[in-house]
Amino acid sequence: SPRSTEAATKYFLTQAEASAMILFSSLINAWQVGTWDIVNMTSPPAYILLTMALAMKLGLAPMHFWLPEVLQGVTLFTALVISTWQKLAPLTLICLTVNNLSTPILIILGLLSAIVGGWGGLNQTQTRKIIAYSSIAHLGWMISISSIMINMMILNLLIYLILTTGLFCFLILAQSKTIQDTMMTWTLSPILTSTMMILLLSLGGLPPL
Repeated sequence: SPRSTEAATKYFLTQAEASAMILFSSLINAWQVGTWDIVNMTSPPAYILLTMALAMKLGLAPMHFWLPEVLQGVTLFTALVISTWQKLAPLTLICLTVNNLSTPILIILGLLSAIVGGWGGLNQTQTRKIIAYSSIAHLGWMISISSIMINMMILNLLIYLILTTGLFCFLILAQSKTIQDTMMTWTLSPILTSTMMILLLSLGGLPPL
């Protein structure tokens, strides 16, 4: 459909630009330092550019504008892949290069993403857009803690992947695309609906979850 084609084009252009920025940052580092080792970046322009590129790949604020629109235009299964599997490669790069990245920049990006993710999801009725803003907020907290405690970031990532996968599996089974559709799933399966509510509360971090 034209909408899915538009979403695919937005995703391709954004990711291609971010990949080009990563290559350009390694090129700057090689030019100034004389080594192609991306793990030991010492050039400030190179690691700042790398941080911005990885933020764009992940969908962190203020480079987050593509993520809600792309998730809204694709199928639920594709949205599941973009929200979970496609986050692993950029986060792995952050884990490898976190010692050379700027901690203040990471914390600013993380806090801004947490604010935008929490604020942006307030007035939404489409479940995929709500999950997109939830993804932005969760990734913001992961990036904030990455330069301080990398193990905590990995634990947070695993919990986020499990909860988001379970939530998308429910949406795929129930074919729920809006909040109104989700409210009608109680007649389909009360157990499934109760499980979805527990998953949503877990994503929100409400006690005792």
